[in-house]
Amino acid sequence: NRSSDLMNIGDIARMAGVSKATVSRYMNNGYISEDKKKIISKIINETGYKPSSYAITLRTKKTGMVAVIIPKISSESVSRMVEGISSTLTKNNYKLLLANTFNDAKEEVNYIKALNEYKVDGIILLGTLITEDHLKCLKESKIPIVVLAQKVEDNPCIYYDDFEAARKITETMIKNSKKVAYIGVSNEDVAAGFLRYRGFLQACQNTGIKKENIYFTNASFDIESGYQNARKVLSEVNDIDSVFCSTDTIAFGFMKYAKEIKKSIPNDIQIVGIGNNPLCDVVSPKLTSVSYPYKQGGIEAARLLLKIMKGHKIENKEVMLECEVVERESIREH
Repeated sequence: NRSSDLMNIGDIARMAGVSKATVSRYMNNGYISEDKKKIISKIINETGYKPSSYAITLRTKKTGMVAVIIPKISSESVSRMVEGISSTLTKNNYKLLLANTFNDAKEEVNYIKALNEYKVDGIILLGTLITEDHLKCLKESKIPIVVLAQKVEDNPCIYYDDFEAARKITETMIKNSKKVAYIGVSNEDVAAGFLRYRGFLQACQNTGIKKENIYFTNASFDIESGYQNARKVLSEVNDIDSVFCSTDTIAFGFMKYAKEIKKSIPNDIQIVGIGNNPLCDVVSPKLTSVSYPYKQGGIEAARLLLKIMKGHKIENKEVMLECEVVERESIREH
């Protein structure tokens, strides 16, 4: 027997005593007689023949590849979403290409354009800032694209209830608060920025916290930024008793500085984050946060993309996933 790596469709046809067209129909699930089907199947099993990916691409116009555009490869939440995407697509015989944009919105647009040239079968975009250029690319793309973690009108997307996440955890924290700090991220990021900001404000309104008793500032998505913002907040307003952080990493940085200046958590100052990072159970005191179904979001995004790639009719293009507050030691008992 020849090595299966060196065989081609012509070799299979000769060994089976049929034409190459018959073998091709067999490979593409076309009609051939049962006798010929059994002969071809037997030879393929005996030789271990597998058609090359290049040949499959030429024949089916499909690459078997899906690209996932991510903002930050080191992000814990991103890794959980990618895990859900990967587990689902691998079961369906797709391979993944990861494109890391380092939180650069322009790079996301560049990747969408480039991937349309490379002819991947589909794209999942873990959205951060959805700009006009993004919307134009999404509309013009010849390849199906599902957006994950941002809501985009008229485009298939899986997103989280960021407004309710921020509202619920803020209301949980500030029942007995007098002065509150909000440490967010840019409102250009609709989910982590604008919607969490709106949810926070709604909670303050619901519980009677006036705007003059709220300190607002923005950070970036890392511990060092949380630390530096804690230094800024606590030096400018020393009677802050509760702090909302848009992400757990910001909260970890804030906690580090608060403890350095001997602020007792939660007696002197309460702190909450969002994301339910595994470190929430490791830091001391344990951080109250909001659990997002990140892995499930990845699974749902992959499932939605698979349906689109297979040409199925999609009834609901926009799917929102619920979040859950996880109370721990960083807030006072009410």
